[in-house]
Amino acid sequence: MPIPQAPAAPAPRKGMPSPELDRPTFEARFRSRFADPVFDPLRDEIDRLAAAAWDGYIGGRKSPLTRPAGPGFAEPDYELALDWLNAHAAVRDTQARHEDASAPARILIINASSRSEHTCPGEMSKSWRLVQIAREVVESHAGMETEVLDLSRLASEYGREIHPCKACFSTAAALCHWPCSCYPNYSLGQVHDWMNDIYPMWVRAHGVLIVTPVNWYHVSSPFKLMMDRLVCADGGNPDPTTTHGKTVALAKTLELAGWPYPRHLAGRRFALVVHGDVEGAENVRRSLSDWLASMKLSSAGPEAEIDRYIGYWQPYATSHDALDRDQAVQDEVRLAAEELARAVQAQRAGGSDASEQGLEAPRQK
Repeated sequence: MPIPQAPAAPAPRKGMPSPELDRPTFEARFRSRFADPVFDPLRDEIDRLAAAAWDGYIGGRKSPLTRPAGPGFAEPDYELALDWLNAHAAVRDTQARHEDASAPARILIINASSRSEHTCPGEMSKSWRLVQIAREVVESHAGMETEVLDLSRLASEYGREIHPCKACFSTAAALCHWPCSCYPNYSLGQVHDWMNDIYPMWVRAHGVLIVTPVNWYHVSSPFKLMMDRLVCADGGNPDPTTTHGKTVALAKTLELAGWPYPRHLAGRRFALVVHGDVEGAENVRRSLSDWLASMKLSSAGPEAEIDRYIGYWQPYATSHDALDRDQAVQDEVRLAAEELARAVQAQRAGGSDASEQGLEAPRQK
């Protein structure tokens, strides 16, 4: 991809207030991580760490470790962050495994609930139980394997984070790099970003099954964070050297010259299980289906997209009991997983989609 010699695009619009902190505020926030009295004997060391962190912050050292991009990039000598280069290599390697016809088919199953017995709720989620039901179905097929992405770990595991999307794509498509290059940002302390592990999970998968509760008429907050950060998978720029990192003028010029809009996840199949207690399930299921279809993934079939209420208008305290009693919804989850497995098998075999043959819904209208 040629590098434009001069930007022929509108100048970036500016005018928002600066978020820059003064040193006392910055250091107070830094020290707030060490409120536990166990750190009291280490206050001098923490002061030195705060000073070093301030130096990185005020110097704007987002990516202090870099190396030349190397072969395969438009500008091989351009310095790219080691974090991004490692993420790029992981995506490239998993794409190769995805395309390997001799490798087992991979289904990515996502638990989108943030509830876990390992933190404040004190109890597993119904989503997790439904994930296990789906997993058993997929793994009963020879030549198929599963990978579970448990987003509840954002709430229960130390140092597990997904940082918000910065909406680079809305400035110019080419400014949004595939995989995302916005994080980690060491100068702002925006580290531990999980997405560099999550992108390869999506790339490796031949099918994706999402199990999500309804939270206030929407998907859960962990899932929405991941969803927004997947924008780079749909039209993102796989070569940051073409934009010299985050040079807005170059990105705008590239887009206006005719952006190819690469669909990095196109062709994968999906299934959806959306469950709620009183409202919103159908709208969330439709929203997720539209989102996935817009990225050129395709539904595994009508029985692979379900929205249901479990324990409708019943106490939350007995919601697991309600799921125990609802054998039909358990069977519908099995059916969604079965339809996805068959759709993936048929697609990999290169034949017609036989995903619905011989399958019957456990309950009719």
